[in-house]
Amino acid sequence: MKRRLFLASTMLLPAAALLVPPRRALAAEHEVQMLNKGPDGQRNWFEPAIVYAQPGDTIRFVPADKGHNSAALVVPDGAEEWQGKLSKDISVTLDVPGLYAYKCTPHFGLGMVGLIVIGDPTINLEAVKSARFPGKARTVMAELLKEVEAST
Repeated sequence: MKRRLFLASTMLLPAAALLVPPRRALAAEHEVQMLNKGPDGQRNWFEPAIVYAQPGDTIRFVPADKGHNSAALVVPDGAEEWQGKLSKDISVTLDVPGLYAYKCTPHFGLGMVGLIVIGDPTINLEAVKSARFPGKARTVMAELLKEVEAST
């Protein structure tokens, strides 16, 4: 009897584990290219400029052209910031819902900024709107925010 109970339990545990997939197995990976020239001729560009993702998804920044990085500018309360190195891939897993604004450090004033929307962007939309963006970054960010607001 003990042997049958032992055998049954050893077969049920692995079967039960198959029914409950790990959280990361459901998460997606999104790739953002760091480019010298965007698809519409923009100079110094993240493509896509806006990523729509879910909590637990990973964003991978890939330097298709050298001399770029990705660094957090504004993140939701409780979320971690990131700072990538020049010309290096960086992956960030985002678990906190909200809007994440980021930049390429050497090309920030030239307008190389982007947004990541994790779930509900209204959580910290005002914080992103009130952040200071130099030069062309202000214009590009305003256009990106307008697109995000139109999608909500």
